[in-house]
Amino acid sequence: MTKGLFGGLSAFWKWQARRVGTGGAAHFPADYDLTVTLEELRGMELCVCILAAGQGKRMNSDLPKVLHPIGGRPMIGHVMAAAARLTTSRPIIIHGHGGAHLQDFYAGHDLTWVAQESQLGTGHAMLQALPVLPPGSLVLILYGDVPLLSAATLGRLVDAAGPDGFSLLTVMLDEPTGYGRILRNEHARIVGIVEHKDASPDELQLREVNTGIMAVRSEYLQRWLPALRSDNAQGEYYLTDCVAMAAAEGIAVAGVAAANAMEVTGVNDRGQQALLERAFQSMQAEELMRGGVTLRDPARLDIRGELVCGRDVYLDVNIVFEGKVILGDGVRIGPNCFIRDSVLGAGVEVLANTVLEQATIGSNSKIGPFARIRPETILGTDVHIGNFVEVKKSTIDAGSKVNHLSYVGDAEIGRSVNVGAGTITCNYDGAKKHRTVIEDDAFIGSDTQLVAPVRVGKGATVAAGTTVTEDVEPGRLVISRVRQKTIAGYQRPRKDK
Repeated sequence: MTKGLFGGLSAFWKWQARRVGTGGAAHFPADYDLTVTLEELRGMELCVCILAAGQGKRMNSDLPKVLHPIGGRPMIGHVMAAAARLTTSRPIIIHGHGGAHLQDFYAGHDLTWVAQESQLGTGHAMLQALPVLPPGSLVLILYGDVPLLSAATLGRLVDAAGPDGFSLLTVMLDEPTGYGRILRNEHARIVGIVEHKDASPDELQLREVNTGIMAVRSEYLQRWLPALRSDNAQGEYYLTDCVAMAAAEGIAVAGVAAANAMEVTGVNDRGQQALLERAFQSMQAEELMRGGVTLRDPARLDIRGELVCGRDVYLDVNIVFEGKVILGDGVRIGPNCFIRDSVLGAGVEVLANTVLEQATIGSNSKIGPFARIRPETILGTDVHIGNFVEVKKSTIDAGSKVNHLSYVGDAEIGRSVNVGAGTITCNYDGAKKHRTVIEDDAFIGSDTQLVAPVRVGKGATVAAGTTVTEDVEPGRLVISRVRQKTIAGYQRPRKDK
């Protein structure tokens, strides 16, 4: 979608939101490109500032608060991803406690870093960023510990800034204790915000609260931020005092309501982090089900990355997905599985308690239960990997089976090979890894040790209990058992009573 289309489409989606009465937050399609250079809308660049200087004392952690994860991604990573849907300009990150750690984590990213040496409030934080704000820009101010805010809501907030260039995100709460209340005049225009500790008894009855998230012209900030005062109960410089300054100058502040409270909830302690984690997972589950995925229990699913599903996928309980996982049509995943950075073809079945990492699984293959597929493994179509089998850095071609209690590492297994129970590829000599090659249609008997490097030829048979140390020619039988002896009258040793 071209950027030039944004204005018309934005108007359409706002009309659609009014028509269905949702406020618009849930009706941007998943593939809708929100990226926009605001020169095309109102002649302004969009500049994103993310406040990330808080120490997060209640987290009781050495890790900066904004690096604590939700859904496997740092909280600030969610915020940056949402902002990136609106603009490609370089975000400004205002850091303080743990700033060096934060910069190390995002080394190599195109970010502008601003230090807030003393944490004296949100207004003081933005004051530090004044020298790097692009002149004539619209500044979108976000918080690194508010991870669930959607790009759709931010798009509405930016649109609402209008010619006056000032919009504020609010939310209605049944229990607003602790939050700054929105003050409106008799014409329902926003004229100020009063913090909870500074509010009068009547103001404490208000349910509309400030989220602190706003879009405001950079020239307003250049004028207002140096004039902020700290004569309040907290002794801090409040960014939200800019609302009253706007009202005093006759500048309209547009109020935009968030779709729900969870979207604008911040994290201050481990309990809130856990609450938002479950909210995030619930959002992922709902999106999957809307796409046709069957979830045995939506409350028992964890997606810590990106999950892409085909049609008629079935997911049982307690599955954890990490990194990027792609599931083809008709894939079925049993309970208690862990899958990371893997691609599963159509019709694959993964049975209970199985682990897959950085693997590619061909269509109609069956894995588990209690199997482990380690990185750099590629399975062809209709491959069977059974219970208590571990496969590492190996390729197994179509129709082959490793069904029981075996280890296959650094191996290349051809088509229609049967690997018996208890088979081990002895791939490590204490210093180097060596490869095992098993060609098409070979049969490996149970309790076999294949001492790499070694090759078993096409159609060869390895008898049960054999240790293979030399290559086996195609079509041959190899056997290395010790001849069985029977001793009559043997008595086992007995313990003294």
